[in-house]
Amino acid sequence: MTETPAFWQTTLEEISHTFLEAQKAEKRILAFSAGNRPLYCLSYGEKDISPCNANYSSALGAHDKACYKPKDAKPTLLLIGAEHGQETEGVAGLMNLISLMETGRDLAGNPNEALPEAASKIRLVILPVANPDGRARVEPKGIVGMTGYDLRYWGQGTWKDGSLCGWPDCKKIHPIKGHEGFLGGYYNDDGINLMHDNFFHPMAKETQAILDLCAAERPDMILHLHGGSNSEGNLLQTAYVPPEISAAIEALAKRCIEAGKPEGLVFAEAPLPPAEETPPSFNLPSAAHHVCGAISAVYESNECLIDEPGPHLSHAQITRMHLILFEQAMKMLCEGR
Repeated sequence: MTETPAFWQTTLEEISHTFLEAQKAEKRILAFSAGNRPLYCLSYGEKDISPCNANYSSALGAHDKACYKPKDAKPTLLLIGAEHGQETEGVAGLMNLISLMETGRDLAGNPNEALPEAASKIRLVILPVANPDGRARVEPKGIVGMTGYDLRYWGQGTWKDGSLCGWPDCKKIHPIKGHEGFLGGYYNDDGINLMHDNFFHPMAKETQAILDLCAAERPDMILHLHGGSNSEGNLLQTAYVPPEISAAIEALAKRCIEAGKPEGLVFAEAPLPPAEETPPSFNLPSAAHHVCGAISAVYESNECLIDEPGPHLSHAQITRMHLILFEQAMKMLCEGR
């Protein structure tokens, strides 16, 4: 197993410490999880939107999105980590971003003037860990340098007979609580996978808090930070959103591809979904879009599984790719894309 460097801060204790010590952020506890753990939220930049008389759906019905959010409002970017508790790559990226916003240096001590400069032009909202129950259950600080078995054990957990639940079979029973041997990091303490909550009925506290945050902040873009085995940096297209949202996700992927090239960091394309293709599930990124109209997408980070094919990246490379993604997202919002 690869040694975890000091700049890879992903534990609930480290997040709590950072939250309490942050001096420049607006700080909130959004809610408490099924297991009574806090969902910490840090925001930078003033909230530049007045109360609105419409929700997003009614504004669309009125053919006037400005009823919901004025066109000249400062852009808002919402970044969400660890909707699955074992996917800590995004948590590490967000903790380094918070360090940059607070001190001008990342957790390895590296300066980065471009990212705080880009952030100064927007409102930045950070939810480091959306699923603290799942994160608390996962003992390693990250999966980088571990095996496919480790990923599946800590991620989806096991059935009562000790066999791995695995993906996608882990989604065949929801909530999975009561059917498991070891409840993996995918789930909160009630066995709910937030990505596939029942969005049109009473939801998990964590899911409701995320969607309430979307309604309150009215972000222009939401990035849900996940892990994707040995994938390249991969922005996934979101189902059940308008074509312009898919086009924006594709455009952000292209920006990241170009920004990563000088450093030898490879991001994947995010091609537009075929019009005739039956969409996959309506999931949390889909729901978030329909609450606030945001460009809402999953970013799947490389996780460097040593026994599986694909890119094997270091902790430093994985963290750097997140910072590139954040910077490009900020710049794209400022350019009005």
